[in-house]
Amino acid sequence: EIYQVEVSADLISQVTDSVMTTVIEWQNRPLDKVYPILIMDALIVKVRDGNHVQNKAFYLALGINLQGTKEILGIWVEKTEGAKFWLQILTDLKNRGVEDILIACVDGLKGFPDTIISVFPNAQVQLCIVHMVRNSLKWVSYKQRKELALDLKAIYQSPSEDMAKKCLDDFSAKWDSQYPMISKSWRNIGNQLFLFWHIHLTFVRRYIPQTLSNL
Repeated sequence: EIYQVEVSADLISQVTDSVMTTVIEWQNRPLDKVYPILIMDALIVKVRDGNHVQNKAFYLALGINLQGTKEILGIWVEKTEGAKFWLQILTDLKNRGVEDILIACVDGLKGFPDTIISVFPNAQVQLCIVHMVRNSLKWVSYKQRKELALDLKAIYQSPSEDMAKKCLDDFSAKWDSQYPMISKSWRNIGNQLFLFWHIHLTFVRRYIPQTLSNL
């Protein structure tokens, strides 16, 4: 309709079938043994299925290899996002050759960190800063969002863990009277927030604060 060209259903099927072999080979290709960073997220997309349009979760796994290059490891489709399906994905990555990951960057999906550790027991889990900020701002009035977001930025862009904790204390003193749940949520995730201050690899430090925002 956009290009005002008529295409038959048979032609669409032929074109789709012609690339399916390549897609399947790509989805099942061997992977590196080690990925210093693995970023995982799911996107909800509206998909036409027959005569119906429904939401489906597209699972994405993006690895950063030892050369610092980003690589899409796979894309999977499921009805909803859940830790159980992530377990299947992580198992698939392991079966395709991945033996270890240093840091897994994920959102706050319940049960996700435990799922990661069950497949890659030596992995460290870093929660996505972007998701943390978005979830925090949901509680905040429009007039205060910019100021509060800057105070949160002072936390996750601090040069050290001690400075970050001090900024979190300052944030708590300033905002807890209005939004006590925000500082509480940041404290509750503990080491999963402050993990990247313990990492000394330069390219790892460069990519972690961005986490899922670049997917």
